Amino acid sequence: MKNVFQVVGYQNSGKTTLMEKLIQAAAARGARVASIKHHGHGGMPDGQKDSARHQQAGAVIAGVEGEGVLQIAITQDQWTLQQILSLYSSFPVDFIFIEGYKGEPYPKAVLIRSEEDLPLLSLSNIQCVISWRDIPEGSADCPVFRLNQEKEYLSFILRKAALD
Repeated sequence: MKNVFQVVGYQNSGKTTLMEKLIQAAAARGARVASIKHHGHGGMPDGQKDSARHQQAGAVIAGVEGEGVLQIAITQDQWTLQQILSLYSSFPVDFIFIEGYKGEPYPKAVLIRSEEDLPLLSLSNIQCVISWRDIPEGSADCPVFRLNQEKEYLSFILRKAALD
């Protein structure tokens, strides 16, 4: 599926904030954007808090999946990311940004907040790293941006999302 891009990182690394910024930037360019959030902390989605933030940022479709519940009023035993993407592909959108699903193969940005997050650099298909701190030289095989380089990493990710 084209125009899919993931944002991954551990809890409180800034994933939802980055998703909001990506959605706003893409929507400002006239793109129709959809978002998918993986509610990875156990339990069913908690009142659409983050998907509401995605919608307020400009997503025309915003969903969250947790424990088999996809919050767009459809439930089944378990939703895989592939099933959700298949559903989303029927909507007229230009981009699909995914928050979470670390193990999936789509192009992704990895958020690094602390040294404990460095194992995330072994994930597949990392396009860039956005870091709160210095990371050891040679740790990443892709561009590394500091958190305050927002203009640069947003532009980079939007270009990548449109090409993949």
